Amino acid sequence: MNPSVHIFRLVLTDFRNHAASRMDIETTAHLVALTGPNGAGKTNVLEALSLLAPGRGLRRAPFADMARQEGSGGWAVAVRLAGMEGEAAIGMAWRPGANRSPEGKGTATHGTVPANGTTEAGREIRINGKGVRGPRQLATHLRVAWLTPAMDRLFTGPASDRRRFFDRLAAALNPDHATQAALLERTLRQRNRLLETGDGDPRWLEAVEARLAASAVAVAAGRVALLAALEKAMKVVKSGDFPFPSAHLRLEGWVEERLLRMPAVAVEDAYRVHLAAMRRRDATAGRTLDGVHRTDVLVTHAETAQPARLCSTGEQKALLLALVLAHAAAVREVCGGTAPLLLLDEVAAHLDAERRRALLATLGRLGSQVWMTGTDAALFAGAGEEVAHFQVADGRITPWPAP
Repeated sequence: MNPSVHIFRLVLTDFRNHAASRMDIETTAHLVALTGPNGAGKTNVLEALSLLAPGRGLRRAPFADMARQEGSGGWAVAVRLAGMEGEAAIGMAWRPGANRSPEGKGTATHGTVPANGTTEAGREIRINGKGVRGPRQLATHLRVAWLTPAMDRLFTGPASDRRRFFDRLAAALNPDHATQAALLERTLRQRNRLLETGDGDPRWLEAVEARLAASAVAVAAGRVALLAALEKAMKVVKSGDFPFPSAHLRLEGWVEERLLRMPAVAVEDAYRVHLAAMRRRDATAGRTLDGVHRTDVLVTHAETAQPARLCSTGEQKALLLALVLAHAAAVREVCGGTAPLLLLDEVAAHLDAERRRALLATLGRLGSQVWMTGTDAALFAGAGEEVAHFQVADGRITPWPAP
């Protein structure tokens, strides 16, 4: 099966440790395997591809940090792909010192505004040679999802990590979710500043709280829709050879819990009234204490009823993989059969041989193009002939026959 989205050329210029790297991928390859020692630059390749989604990529790093230290000071990433709108050429470049508008937005020639609401001066995106205002338009060509070793402690870490992870998954289903999440963050900061100063027109605070309630319900609705889609998709990916556990998901938050039993307009009104009633408390605390910005996502191993945070390290990794695979199936359904581009960093090394074979088989059924990294070429054995295998060493990428 050919992947729904297929990158067949990637060019990196002064990106991280890649001075000038180019990869040409056969159109039949559904798996791109990157093999090399630690520090060779494998994850840097995946990071470059993750910039095709709204935000700052899988490391969430400032764009300035992505520039090669010995390079020109900027960087560029270019891909040719077959995606949801057919074949397209996408170029992305960053250079320091670009001008900003008074509103903090990047100029049409020098920058764009990422979905997280911050301005990264100097960023430029072009699709088929035409400059675009922001990364939101990339979603018309492809959706991207990833799993990295840094996410291994997702279930035992702070709730903010889980919120960020699930909001990114929700944005792949509905790109407007990222816009609403950014609006939520900005409006929260506005309310907190107004409460801190304690002056100004009360009607201004009322207006800010009304906007906050509307964006909070929109974000909560996106999360609720995501969890429903994941639960449904979990049943799809578990058909056949799939030795990964199912997960039960629950949102624990002021807005989400009410949204499950009340109409959205009623929840919005209730939250707005609650914000007004809690002004003195929140002013004393120095922040807004209730809302979707404090929601937690509770994950349970479906077969054992064990909370994910109490599962073994191996089972936590298996649960994460199951969620990512279910999400890919959910995106495929939402996007009319187009599966997302999957970036899996050092995933196979943590799986036994049986689960590794099952993972490769499941990925083939999903129809995604998958980019995987590993230090050992044997990790990709059993992937079949539809593999494009590359060796990465010291920021250089060379083709390598599949194992």
